[in-house]
Amino acid sequence: YPAPHTPWLPSEEFVGKSGAGMYGDFLMMVDSMIGRVLQALEDTGMIEDTIVFFSSDNGPVWYDLDVDRFAHDSTGGLRGMKADAWEGGHRMPFLARWPGVIEGGSRSSAVISFVDVMATLAEILEVEIPEDQGLDSFSFAPVLKSSGKKPVTPRPPLLVQSGNGTPTLRIGDWKLIPKLGSGGFSDPKRIETVPGGPKGQLYHLGKDFSESTNLWLQQADLVEEMELEIQKILGSTSTRQLYRPD
Repeated sequence: YPAPHTPWLPSEEFVGKSGAGMYGDFLMMVDSMIGRVLQALEDTGMIEDTIVFFSSDNGPVWYDLDVDRFAHDSTGGLRGMKADAWEGGHRMPFLARWPGVIEGGSRSSAVISFVDVMATLAEILEVEIPEDQGLDSFSFAPVLKSSGKKPVTPRPPLLVQSGNGTPTLRIGDWKLIPKLGSGGFSDPKRIETVPGGPKGQLYHLGKDFSESTNLWLQQADLVEEMELEIQKILGSTSTRQLYRPD
């Protein structure tokens, strides 16, 4: 579903209804369309036998001006926006509905990726993925089945790239960006290093959700370890093979 990407074009029945301008009206339309999908499942008797995932492909393009215009921070306190290496660029809510398995209203802080959907559905359907497919896909079916109540095995290291190709590595709560700046749309996009200063960014997201404290200089050993991990992943053709259990 392309909405609420630009151009913002809510249908006439939603215009002026949200109280948050055209963008808010468009979001109301999105919500209504998802409701139509769920109603169709209900009408066809498939609602209890269908898994529904709802998410987004990236963070929003949302400037300070937009926060002022709509009195709304679309990134929910995350730093940055679409295309950035910071969390606002790629960290998104992931909603899942699985009747009889996922407990309604439950939450999980587990790290997953869109590339993991293939392995997840394969596990649920008991289908084996061929070696040459789903090369970076890891099942999060245990996360869904736990409803956030039981600990699950953490996902192997996750490597993503910002809009300008800056690699970003996530291992547990630790996140490494081997360059300075947003790496995307937000200013400053690039920051030059200075003698004695950090060459990149290291954050502990469990304690620093907004990425406000760069621990690069304080955690030199961890930085080196994670930089080596980035190179190992970039040198591999399949992280599923790379992190296969022995």
